[in-house]
Amino acid sequence: MKGIKEQIKNNQYKRIYLLYGTETYLRRLYTSKLRTGALADGDEMNVSSFSGKDVDWNEVRNLAETMPFFAEHRVIVLENTGAFKGACDFADAVPSLPDSSVLIFNETEVDKRSRMYKAVKENGYICEMNGLAENDLSLWVAQLLNRDQKKISRDDLSFLLERIGTDMENIASEVEKLICYTDTRDVITREDILAVTTEQISGRIFAMTDALGAQNKQLALSLYHDLLLVREKPMTILYLMIRQCNMILQAMQMSRQGLDRSSIAAKLGTPPFAVGKCLTQARNFTSEQLLSLISYGTELEEQVKTGRLGERMAVELFLLTSIS
Repeated sequence: MKGIKEQIKNNQYKRIYLLYGTETYLRRLYTSKLRTGALADGDEMNVSSFSGKDVDWNEVRNLAETMPFFAEHRVIVLENTGAFKGACDFADAVPSLPDSSVLIFNETEVDKRSRMYKAVKENGYICEMNGLAENDLSLWVAQLLNRDQKKISRDDLSFLLERIGTDMENIASEVEKLICYTDTRDVITREDILAVTTEQISGRIFAMTDALGAQNKQLALSLYHDLLLVREKPMTILYLMIRQCNMILQAMQMSRQGLDRSSIAAKLGTPPFAVGKCLTQARNFTSEQLLSLISYGTELEEQVKTGRLGERMAVELFLLTSIS
């Protein structure tokens, strides 16, 4: 992202960009930054947008090879085209794109073995966006609040992020709710956070996993029943519990191999902030325990799918059997 900022600052753009990863907010933000930076103010004649998998690549190529109208750049924005997940003949056109064109691909998933990925890597700029590190995320939230002359303590800011998760679009929405709720008051308190923000299921899943590690049967079941009260589906809860155990196991193994949080985050496709939580939770488990939880949870999922077990019973068995 620093590289993109530098290119915008110096007005030196690559012919093609690939922005991908799990953090939708960042992908949209930097797509907008590149588009705005490469175009003159109010220039709508030299920008085109495409979305979805039914892109006419001949049209894209013709546009890219057309000189901009009284401007330095022609910008083409392409979102979730799937071009990086399979065969795409447009890869052949990438090396010969004119310097006047700025193509911006905004994709959720990519295959690094695809021809398009390799073409962009050789001829353009690739940026993977899986969220911010914990300190950067906290700083960003503080900046959002500061725009409206709001303040928050470090402890309450950490509590806020634990409660609402690390998805930046959701954070921006929840912060806006806090700003409106506190009105003329300049300090946001924990009571404000509890009053107006919505706790994400990811926070409860972290807490349930903690309860498993601490062998706290009563707390695990209490958190589970709380999720049922807000109409979360039992099988969604079981899936997320298995997924969390799997992420803890992978983070544990990669950490032992010497990888840092950022590297682990990139491999897991999750923010570094969440990796820190996984590594903290890993202290409560052995590799064998995590493998057993994942195996048992998968077995219960299969029993539900084949009609041999009810959904609620499956989750309760997972929680009760996992705590000796």
